[in-house]
Amino acid sequence: MNYVATDKAAAAIGPYSQGVVSGGLLYSSGQIPLTATGELVEGTISDQTHQVFSNLKAVLAEAGSSLNEVIKTTVFIKDMNDFAALNEIYASYFGDHKPARSTVEVARLPKDVKVEIEVIAKVNN
Repeated sequence: MNYVATDKAAAAIGPYSQGVVSGGLLYSSGQIPLTATGELVEGTISDQTHQVFSNLKAVLAEAGSSLNEVIKTTVFIKDMNDFAALNEIYASYFGDHKPARSTVEVARLPKDVKVEIEVIAKVNN
């Protein structure tokens, strides 16, 4: 088991790692819209989702993977009324690649953000 850490994404804000590689797979921690310097991206669900994907791409790259290798995503969204806007941004990052996905509306997320996404991806090492 190897822990993933990159300074190109927000550092973990608790006792966990940005991701763990085990058995040829990356299990990312949930990424929220914090910049690599730890600043919260406020704004719309679209603004926040773009930052989440920036973080996910950085963690995937550090692990030797990419969005094209994502097998499963879990999306936590604060307001299901934002689902269509989130879905549009989400689709723009994955294109024709369509990993399995769960989307769950939650009462609250860390730092009161609108979205958090975690992934499971194949690692190309």
